[in-house]
Amino acid sequence: MASLGTAKRLVVKIGSALLVDRATGALRVDWLLSLAADVADLRKRGIDVVLVSSGSIALGRGVLGLPASDLPLEQSQAAAAVGQIRLARAYEDALAPHGIVTAQVLVTLEDSSDRRRYLNSRATMETLLSLGVTPIVNENDTIATDEIRYGDNDRLAAQVAVTVGADMLVLLSDVDGFYNGNPQVNSAAQRYDIIEKITTEIELQAGDAGSGLSKGGMKTKLMAARVATDAGCAMAITLGSPLNPLKVLENGANSTWFTAQTDPQAARKRWIGAMKSRGTVTVDAGARGALASGKSLLPAGVTAVSGDFGRGDPVEILGGDGAHLGLGLARYTGDEARQIMGRRTADIETLLGYAGRAVLIHRDDMVT
Repeated sequence: MASLGTAKRLVVKIGSALLVDRATGALRVDWLLSLAADVADLRKRGIDVVLVSSGSIALGRGVLGLPASDLPLEQSQAAAAVGQIRLARAYEDALAPHGIVTAQVLVTLEDSSDRRRYLNSRATMETLLSLGVTPIVNENDTIATDEIRYGDNDRLAAQVAVTVGADMLVLLSDVDGFYNGNPQVNSAAQRYDIIEKITTEIELQAGDAGSGLSKGGMKTKLMAARVATDAGCAMAITLGSPLNPLKVLENGANSTWFTAQTDPQAARKRWIGAMKSRGTVTVDAGARGALASGKSLLPAGVTAVSGDFGRGDPVEILGGDGAHLGLGLARYTGDEARQIMGRRTADIETLLGYAGRAVLIHRDDMVT
């Protein structure tokens, strides 16, 4: 069974019902402070933590005096706009005493389905984590429409885990794991400690019940588990309501762990390797040696560029003799790559008119 202490990068999903008191619409401050203490403890042990948090609509509707029932889209978006600033401030206030800087990251489904946006999101999150920041991620309910929504933070959390290359995802839920039946109506239902593989039988056992303030049911959690585990990320479902929920989980609380089917880096490489090239870049001997030692491709090492590719498109890397050296996701368009090829990173801003990325293809976005 996985253990939080072995994680290198952890994503934690927090639902509205955990953060906001359903009866009063007020923030559960004591619970949030206990979660912050857990995050601080994990950070001290060298574990990156990303929080995917609901709560903006629930907080905003209380401020605006809107009913707790389903709201029309416009009212939901208005509540999100009012609540989001309060949610961000609450996390900042809870984590700041531990010396933790927070960042608000708002996303929509389009940010992961569009390769260019996905790469930009990944680069931003990587930079935040490298600077010691704890990102607080939420769906951008203020602008999201039904067509570009995740619709629930279980699947959003799984996609965030994929984006940042997390090796562990925890869904803090209103149930203490995945059962072979609904434990609220079937006292004989049994909880799984570990699920090695999501089978058809497991899928048929998932129900739709969700709490009053959250939209996710067990089916969405199972969908999240499939996305996460296929990308090399183990996932746990556990009861989130106790104080210090991550510490309680680490100390052996009831939970269900879904086993990762690979590791995050291998899954990403497999995803990139299956893409069809949209162009080529040819590199010199120095760049060829750098790639062989696992380094990124800099513009200075490129001698030729062909193809009309965009940012985030897959590009084949060739040696001067035409040999295939790899495939990677370009951080510049074909036209931009032609302008900066053979030039130093320091020259990019002068050539393109803006301060771009230091590399043409990052090693994490490359299969060699």
